[in-house]
Amino acid sequence: MQWDVVNLDKETIGSIDLAEAIFAVDVRADLLARMVRWQLAKRRAGTHKVKTRGEVNRTSRKPSRQKGSGRARQGSTKGPHMRGGAVVHGPHPRDHAHDLPKKVRKLALKTALSAKRAAGELLVLDKAELAEPKTRTLAQHVAKMGLSNALVIDGAAVDVNFQRAARNLIGIDVLPSQGANVYDILRHDTLVLTRAAIERLTERLA
Repeated sequence: MQWDVVNLDKETIGSIDLAEAIFAVDVRADLLARMVRWQLAKRRAGTHKVKTRGEVNRTSRKPSRQKGSGRARQGSTKGPHMRGGAVVHGPHPRDHAHDLPKKVRKLALKTALSAKRAAGELLVLDKAELAEPKTRTLAQHVAKMGLSNALVIDGAAVDVNFQRAARNLIGIDVLPSQGANVYDILRHDTLVLTRAAIERLTERLA
């Protein structure tokens, strides 16, 4: 399928052929949900920790005698029912990552790209390059393109000047093609791909 290619001033300068096997697959919300869950699970630190009975700093002395006091029988103040005691079945350090088949991950990325294309939220740039790393210059181009929350994906490497200029623009993120992922694509309103990015993604997902 043909898609318009624009420059940084949003002037149409040509068109590009988008592979239907990558940009026109059926949008499956279940695949996107599984992929996002997998990505976010890998990011979790898993360092949450509570103290067990053997770790709380409490005396092991019997709080009161066994009989005669009228109170319940207690052997220690470390129990979870005691003030300052331990926590039962609480979290401990662990890895939250789980497996997701490579084919599912690949199809999920195709689905995310197709979803943006189907929603009209895909913009193809000829090049994402600037002569100088000036945020003001890039902000003017972004305003002309009508972007407020966008993910820009370039080829194998991102232009240094463009990347530096985008650092101070809120809502504009830049990634190389290797960093393209479902979560970042979905959380931005607009997906901006360069010609080089489309070529690299086509090779990667073919």
